[in-house]
Amino acid sequence: MIEVENLTKRFGDNTVLDDISLSVAEGEILAVVGPSGAGKSTLSRCISFLERPTSGTIRADGKDFSTLDGQGLLDARRTIGTIFQAAPLLRRRTVAENVGLPLEYLGATKASLTVRVDELVRHVGLSERRDYFPSQLSGGQKQRVGIARALALAPSNLLADEATSGLDPATTESILDLLKALRDELGLSILLITHEMDVVRRVADSVARLEGGRIIESGPVNQVLLDPASDLSLELLPGQPTITPSRNGEIWEVSYASRDVHPTWLTGIAHAPGLDDLEVEVLSASIEAIRGIPVGRATLLVSPAAPPAFLRYLSDRGLHAKRAAPSKELAA
Repeated sequence: MIEVENLTKRFGDNTVLDDISLSVAEGEILAVVGPSGAGKSTLSRCISFLERPTSGTIRADGKDFSTLDGQGLLDARRTIGTIFQAAPLLRRRTVAENVGLPLEYLGATKASLTVRVDELVRHVGLSERRDYFPSQLSGGQKQRVGIARALALAPSNLLADEATSGLDPATTESILDLLKALRDELGLSILLITHEMDVVRRVADSVARLEGGRIIESGPVNQVLLDPASDLSLELLPGQPTITPSRNGEIWEVSYASRDVHPTWLTGIAHAPGLDDLEVEVLSASIEAIRGIPVGRATLLVSPAAPPAFLRYLSDRGLHAKRAAPSKELAA
């Protein structure tokens, strides 16, 4: 478990992180997202105590890093394994030798090191490549070596700092599947630092948005996606191209606000009492199931205008609607 309370980090007069609090429970994957310059990298370095916070508390498995130094701090830091954007592998060492580096530095016996390395390369699906050198590996395979090495000292927590950045979609998916499998098998707490919303939607249980050094929104992913007032929910759902309207009318943005939205809500509009003369055109839509719960949003052109019965129809079916720009503005 990772706990961050009232974390502040200043460099001179510049406050990079301002009163940050978050926690990652055992077996949870928390994603921290935000624009460039938001403080994500500084947060990562502070949590791993590569940077000492100006104030605040960081605990891993109940150990308060701020009260430790020397060997005590080194021992505590081993409870957090770190995965970097690009795995820093030694090019003249094989996969097995790179994975075993932390154990080698701790003076592990050759027999125990071999057993542990074999276990780790199996965990990450590289048993057949244990004797390969980094130059013989793909980007995704190198990242798997980095993950295995981060697990070498049996940490209960993982900190992944942009671990899938720069990887192609298929490789990204395989790395995320691996992280989920490791979380489930080993009971890890995983903190993901990322700018990729697809990563959040695919693996995260919870999400926090960092902006200007502060957490401005956070919560379980499913709750965020179903919150019509959440700016983060709009970022999490992929945008879709908007079709130019074919007629005049009102444009409405409809979003899922319930776990029980029936999939026939759109086609049902034509058969609802008082709405049979309404023309509804879909300008864009993004609807999918996340954790088995349907979520999404759609942009609709309603003509001639949306009557109160239209809004009641949507609300009764767990949908939230708000008026958007007039069609002439969208078409422009």
